[in-house]
Amino acid sequence: MDTKFNRPKGFGEILDLTFRLSKNKFSDFLLINLIFMGPIYLLQIFIQLFSGVSFFRELGSGDVWYEQILSSFEETGSANLGADLGIIAVSFFSIFLFPVASAAILIAINHIKKNEEYTVGSIIREAFSRYGPILGSSILFVLLLIGLIIIPIIIVVLVGVIGALANPFAGILMAILLFIGFAIGIGLLLTRWGFYFGAVVLDGEAIGFTRSWKLSKKRTWALFGLYIVFSLIVSTISYAVEVSFGLFLGNSILLSIISSVVSLFTMVIFSVGYAVMYLDAKTRHDADDLKEMIEDYNVVQS
Repeated sequence: MDTKFNRPKGFGEILDLTFRLSKNKFSDFLLINLIFMGPIYLLQIFIQLFSGVSFFRELGSGDVWYEQILSSFEETGSANLGADLGIIAVSFFSIFLFPVASAAILIAINHIKKNEEYTVGSIIREAFSRYGPILGSSILFVLLLIGLIIIPIIIVVLVGVIGALANPFAGILMAILLFIGFAIGIGLLLTRWGFYFGAVVLDGEAIGFTRSWKLSKKRTWALFGLYIVFSLIVSTISYAVEVSFGLFLGNSILLSIISSVVSLFTMVIFSVGYAVMYLDAKTRHDADDLKEMIEDYNVVQS
């Protein structure tokens, strides 16, 4: 077993291992994402191309260059409703492909943990062997997420409106506090259930929510923090690249290509980070189980 995986890791160690694995195995992981997500991005680019979007630089109306750049995003979006609908329809298929890419990366890192050889083709086949449970559990997780978001929003809006009728300041303040409280609570719950994916892929679970709840026990806040850090890293990279290139290219096809490449890169970071977190949780949980077995054995012997 790889020594980097055989002991529980702290917050910083998980981040360090994530970036080292992303760097050392970047070509493998990028190829996996390219195989599954590349066709989706390519179809989106073709739809934009046939809808008349400029390849190199898209400019809108305006007297100065920055007005032309900014208006290109507004005018392109409003003038190509059919293209936008086509892109949304194509993006829908990523729901069925992205989980397999993430599963393949998770399986690859599990092989690395065990010092086992693998090929991109072999881990993709392993991922597809769990496709049914992966898709089913992912759909259930999305439905759970929708429920956890919609119900609190309804409560916050009702409290805000009713409170504002009695006292506008108090009503708005209460709505803000409720929103923050619900956001943290939802984040913690999703953290407890979020390891369902790893349980389904690696542990043969049908759904994985119960297994995830056990694995995240006593580590909820730390894992929640890691999810936030990875989300911030991914969103910051994406936003910085899109804004930087968008200032010169406008809402062009070339910007879409650059954004797609960046998405492939950030998906690697997030998928690897998730895999490292899951395997670390397993290491901690298995160690706790072993300690309990030893304690029970000592009690019996005494």
